Amino acid sequence: MTSVAKRRLQALSEQLVAPVPDQGNFENIPVLKKIAPSSTGPRVKDKVIIVTGTNSPLGIGRASAHQFAQNGARAVYICDFASTNLETHKREIESLYPGVEVHTRQFDAADEKSVKAVVDDAIATYGRLDVFFANAGIVGQNKLFTDISEDEFLATLRTNVVSVFLAAKYGAPAMMVTSSTKKYPSGSIIGTASVAGLRSNAGSTDYSASKASVVSIAQTIAYQLAGTGVRINAICPGVIETGMTAPMYEAARARGTQGKIGQLNPLRRGAHADEVARVALFLGSEEASYVNGQAWAVDGGLSAGHPFVPGKLG
Repeated sequence: MTSVAKRRLQALSEQLVAPVPDQGNFENIPVLKKIAPSSTGPRVKDKVIIVTGTNSPLGIGRASAHQFAQNGARAVYICDFASTNLETHKREIESLYPGVEVHTRQFDAADEKSVKAVVDDAIATYGRLDVFFANAGIVGQNKLFTDISEDEFLATLRTNVVSVFLAAKYGAPAMMVTSSTKKYPSGSIIGTASVAGLRSNAGSTDYSASKASVVSIAQTIAYQLAGTGVRINAICPGVIETGMTAPMYEAARARGTQGKIGQLNPLRRGAHADEVARVALFLGSEEASYVNGQAWAVDGGLSAGHPFVPGKLG
């Protein structure tokens, strides 16, 4: 047997090695088969989780770290290129959820050695990695594509795309590490894409291209991880009030036009970071055990149809 074949055999998911057996009947119908634990309990109990892009007080990364901690994570690594708020986030999370161990890490999410180092630390410290939320990103160049230089274009792709690739490259093998507390390989890799990666007119050319790439990475790698129990998905937010979009919100508030933000989606509003974080929590949990290779839009319905100006139909 080749080494590749041996690795693939060793990395088979629990559902392939030990399928859920029949569990008898209730009266004359079979008892429901369930893979995930109860939805009424902590969703990521005892899991070890890495989240990048967590420094912003308004960001999806910070909100997601809170959701993971609140839902029973054993350890959460909060990581960012900037570190101005990381220690404050750590103190807040630990004060709210004393059972979780919070680690702060300052590094470039697109730097290969740094990503490998944080993954290696999780394995060395806890013997496992269960969720890697590759959330780090930048807004790109707010100008016409003909005015974007090659270096600017590549810089956007480096931060927004390479970071997700590296999370998968080092996160997936770590999620296949087994032990007495984790008998089978499993895990969830989540990349932050955007509705701009699904349709046009939601971002600049470099930003949109980078987010479309995140979706493609999730779809492609999902098949390369076949049978391992390691899942990978992309979240595609719409208009969310974060550090990245704060200037737009502040300008709208100054003009008294905040109510127009998100008016093109059916919910007629923008979103808060926590609304995206709850989707990340779901995708990181066993409740999403059959969700894989997907681009999950969290956009108020914007990508469900063709944008139109309300009142102008007919």
